[in-house]
Amino acid sequence: MVDLILRGDTVVTPQGVGAFDVAIAGEKIVAVAAKGGLPVAEGTRLIDAGGKIVMPGGIDPHVHCKWFLPNPDGSAALTDPPDVVGKAAVHGGTTTIIDFTRASQGANLQDAIAQREADWHGHCACDYAQHIMVEGALPIDLPPQLAEAIQAGFPTVKIFTTDITPSRKGRMVDFGDIWEVFQVLAANHGLGVIHSEDNDIVMHMYGKLIREGRTGFENMAEVHNTLSEDISFRRVIRLAEKVPGTALYMMHTSAASGVSAIREARARGVPIYGESLHQYMLKTKEDYKTPRGQIYHTYPSLKSAEDQAALWAGTLDGAINCVATDEICCTLAKKLQGARIDDTTGGNAGVEPRVALMYTEMVGKRGYALSRYVDLVSTNAAKIMGLYPRKGALAAGSDADICVLDPADKRVIRAEDLHETDYTPWEGRKMEAWPCLTILRGKTVVENGGWKGALADGKWQHRKVAEDIFAGPRL
Repeated sequence: MVDLILRGDTVVTPQGVGAFDVAIAGEKIVAVAAKGGLPVAEGTRLIDAGGKIVMPGGIDPHVHCKWFLPNPDGSAALTDPPDVVGKAAVHGGTTTIIDFTRASQGANLQDAIAQREADWHGHCACDYAQHIMVEGALPIDLPPQLAEAIQAGFPTVKIFTTDITPSRKGRMVDFGDIWEVFQVLAANHGLGVIHSEDNDIVMHMYGKLIREGRTGFENMAEVHNTLSEDISFRRVIRLAEKVPGTALYMMHTSAASGVSAIREARARGVPIYGESLHQYMLKTKEDYKTPRGQIYHTYPSLKSAEDQAALWAGTLDGAINCVATDEICCTLAKKLQGARIDDTTGGNAGVEPRVALMYTEMVGKRGYALSRYVDLVSTNAAKIMGLYPRKGALAAGSDADICVLDPADKRVIRAEDLHETDYTPWEGRKMEAWPCLTILRGKTVVENGGWKGALADGKWQHRKVAEDIFAGPRL
């Protein structure tokens, strides 16, 4: 029996945007038909979404929940857990988020995965998955464990090419170990998700600016600079080309040099995909100089207006495929506690406004087609990360994960109206639309701002990256 029919005149499907009925039974979409083409049986709820935009639920492929947060005094805390972030996500129309399991945090990788699942199971209002994160000098027995994890539904492996800050020694993986990991990825159809900066350049610039007494965080772009991104991206890409079958996802691309490296590799047929973050696309290094400028920072740094323009161009020519948040949900006090180039808190609370914010910037201000916008905030992440077509599509057989945007709701973003923490980097921005309905696997979890979900709604998602993602750039 069909439980729900969404009837809309602007419905974004894999076949295009048009007037459709979307029928839901249980957790799945069972039919997509011409508007008015599906009979409404007794007991079936009909939602008229006329004048609104019906799209797949958002997918944020880069978040950090219950995550290690270093303090300037050398101590550490944890960011907010999935209990908070998942609820904020569904309020903002995002139905799936992807976090990280640190391989070093267990007796072995299987143990680390089990411990991380305990943080999430029954604690998340949206669906979720985990990238495997490897750090530092890799244990000799880790490669076969990675192979097993890929086959078990964890096909994406995060690698750092830098320690990020001088106090975080042990993050960077050397290129010999990266070479070994790439061989495991290629043999098992895994995907390398890379934090790519040149450690020599970054650490040199930390030392230089500290010697010169220019330690204020407003100088961050000199440390995590465009040269570092250029050198590191190209080195990682070259290594991947030497291991046939290696596919890459370049996380938080921040500079024109990174966009160019991705674009040139794609032209050679390298299966490489680019991610940027909403803060890189909407803020520049000049914003560090504003009051409370730390709220816009994540690692790598914000760059110039020219770099920002290159990121936007990349969303149109295929070099940038996804817009994520690098979510770090903590209080404003925690976000502002560091004010130096070597202690500023990275990430920010952005998972709730992301879908509406990017609609405003892409469709409202820049005239992007709705299908392109949906690709960038949902569908492409599903395809790259091994969730499609279960996620990221309004199609028969797909999970009934749906966001309905209301263009009549042109609200101004206020932290007090959101569900994450006590600040937002997007305070005062006027939106061109806001979600009025979020459905997770057939269950209405948010409707007209009212919370109808539960923390037990979210489920871990087994992932397998599709073969065509490895054959060459497909998006």
